[in-house]
Amino acid sequence: MKIKFQETEIHYSIVGEGETTVLLHGFLESSEIWEDFLPGFSKYGRIICIDLPGHGKSGVISEVHSMELMAEAVYAVLQATGVKKGNIIGHSMGGYVALAFLEQHPEMVQDLMLLNSTPQADSEEKKEIRDRSVELVQRNKKAYITMAINNLLSPRNTASFSEEIDELKDKAMGFPTEGITAALKGMKIRSEKIEVLKNYSGQKIIVAGSEDPLVNISELRNLAEGCGCKFFQFSGGHLSYIENREQFRKLCISSKN
Repeated sequence: MKIKFQETEIHYSIVGEGETTVLLHGFLESSEIWEDFLPGFSKYGRIICIDLPGHGKSGVISEVHSMELMAEAVYAVLQATGVKKGNIIGHSMGGYVALAFLEQHPEMVQDLMLLNSTPQADSEEKKEIRDRSVELVQRNKKAYITMAINNLLSPRNTASFSEEIDELKDKAMGFPTEGITAALKGMKIRSEKIEVLKNYSGQKIIVAGSEDPLVNISELRNLAEGCGCKFFQFSGGHLSYIENREQFRKLCISSKN
């Protein structure tokens, strides 16, 4: 399914009926990352999976895809599908988009789960890495995608999930270069959302991998505590939906029961 948003197509899928949960993928991913979970999740309600702008089958909107712009695309999908309120699960960049959506439409968010994500803004060092990443993508897209995705797993999990990683890389190669750079630029300029998360009174969960190379686990744990979030630590790196598939599945289902 698709809608028109700012002269661009945004693709999404719906399975199940009942209470809505929106699944938002991360950077260099698409809504296809959730496919294995849909048969189980859809027993408990309606699941909407969205391809964020410049990813999956969704088009590129502009030179910069801010988290707010992506959240507006999510809102447009929910308006088109008649959703008044729902749960949101966001992986990595999808978590940033979920927080931007929460800031824009708090009345529409029932429960929130940030998976391998953070309400913090980029540090100056991280911003410089984003700039270098934009240059590399434009120079050698394949080299960038290979390096970026390889670095997401815990080193000890690299061999175990090589098939899944290769599939992620193959699919990301199909995304337009402009979509990848637009997301990098958008993540670089995103604002801190700690107060937004703290002020939200619904159920809020942060899930982190103990060996995530992109997140400071102890800092995130303290932050979760300060924001009143439930905090779950899995083993592994930045791809908990791959590295800890069953734990993640059980957590999602138990949080709704």
